[in-house]
Amino acid sequence: MAMEAATIEQLIKEGIPDAVVEIADLRGDGDHYAALVTSATFKGKSRVQQHQMVYAALQGKMGGELHALALTTAVPEGT
Repeated sequence: MAMEAATIEQLIKEGIPDAVVEIADLRGDGDHYAALVTSATFKGKSRVQQHQMVYAALQGKMGGELHALALTTAVPEGT
């Protein structure tokens, strides 16, 4: 079962409250997404740690309801 972009965004924002989330449906099938997640809480963390935070926010749905997510994380400029 596919997951809607709005659901992905909501889960990430619930897990990382200050996150700015941009989601793109890569194939138009609701199964393959790209996400850019920007958060000040990523500051000082490795890229792996940042991605782990996003995956934790997705509450185990990655690989199940959410088939593929090309993830990019960033710290806001000036932070």
